[in-house]
Amino acid sequence: MADKQLSVRIVSLQKTLFDGPAQSVYLPGTVGAFEVLPGHAAIISSLEKGTIGVRNTDGSLVSIDISFGVAKVRNDEVTICAAR
Repeated sequence: MADKQLSVRIVSLQKTLFDGPAQSVYLPGTVGAFEVLPGHAAIISSLEKGTIGVRNTDGSLVSIDISFGVAKVRNDEVTICAAR
């Protein structure tokens, strides 16, 4: 599973906040925080105020603070629309 990765795109109304491959994504879901790894089941979730954590393919972490948003996961593609 080490060769698997996610395609992640995070956008706000103003700009693209992140667009690229990642090992994992940590999301502040309104029902509870959760992590998306390659092979994750398809899901749509609302997001609450918190921090999105994107683990890059090189192991580094990108943190993005949000006020709210929505995330869609399908076929190892993670698309997030968020307000900051």
